[in-house]
Amino acid sequence: MKKIIAYARLLRLPGIGALALPPVIAALTIGITDLYDISLLFLIGCYSVVYGFVLNDYADIKIDEKVQILHGKPLVSGRIKPRNALMICILLILLTYLSIFVLWRGTVIDDFKIIAILCIFLAGTLGSIYDLFGKEIPGSDFFVALSMSLIFLFGALSFGKTNELIWIIFILTFNQTLHMNSVEGGIKDADHDPKMGVKNVALLSGVKVRGINIIIPNSFKAFSIGIRLFSSVLLFTPFIFFNYSYEIWQIALLSLGIIGVLFFSFKLLTIKTFNRSQIRKYIGIQSFLRYSLVPLMLVSIVGVTVAVILIIFPIAWYIIFTPLVGEKLFKPRM
Repeated sequence: MKKIIAYARLLRLPGIGALALPPVIAALTIGITDLYDISLLFLIGCYSVVYGFVLNDYADIKIDEKVQILHGKPLVSGRIKPRNALMICILLILLTYLSIFVLWRGTVIDDFKIIAILCIFLAGTLGSIYDLFGKEIPGSDFFVALSMSLIFLFGALSFGKTNELIWIIFILTFNQTLHMNSVEGGIKDADHDPKMGVKNVALLSGVKVRGINIIIPNSFKAFSIGIRLFSSVLLFTPFIFFNYSYEIWQIALLSLGIIGVLFFSFKLLTIKTFNRSQIRKYIGIQSFLRYSLVPLMLVSIVGVTVAVILIIFPIAWYIIFTPLVGEKLFKPRM
């Protein structure tokens, strides 16, 4: 059982349900509803996300050993051998391209598919650079943000279609990933990142922990709120500039969701005491609210039922799989 828990932690199983959805959302946005195709895209999203997590843990073993709070990570504790993690990474690469082959089997390899495969290759390259060298490269969070956006774009290009909504969500995916890594991750890990020699946006901006207090400079707060406000405007762009149909209740829920994200972003940015549990709480609430915004924006395209499924699915996945990693719901330890 301990081995199962260790591997579930290594794969970040509870979070996969949300992080693997971008290529699925891209396909749904252009009208692809075949369950077989959607399932393959979800698997490709899973393989891509898990590859990033496992490679990152593999690359950081020696660094993580220097920080007491990270000693529970499967590779640091020794529950999983580094060689096994590397083999998982190789297997995930093979499964990704095998799934693409299955997805495209019997279809013509046109220019769109060639660009799609380049997107996956570039996403893997950028993600690998981030995992292997990111702590030494200032601003490397932009690499992983672009990587996730390219995985999203793959979902549309695989079927030879794009539209204005695809590019709006492409930017939204970039913004969300950038904020998640540079802002939320930067604040959450501000106590031990300096010990690990990390050169990220948060530390370079002056975010630091002194005793039990955390200092978050106004410039970093502006960076965070700037990303959030830009995304907020983008979410209304289809209705304002491209004349997409909408319902009043849809706009009301979208507005409430945006207000919720902004509120808890502000709560995170204004904390004075470094309390990891509280920080993770604010991050978790933002995440669940944020994942609901794009489905709400797409109601007139995918329908109410599909939008509700896209909102509920990540939460249900998290609730189902969190016990496998030995953690309490909504109270992650790391």
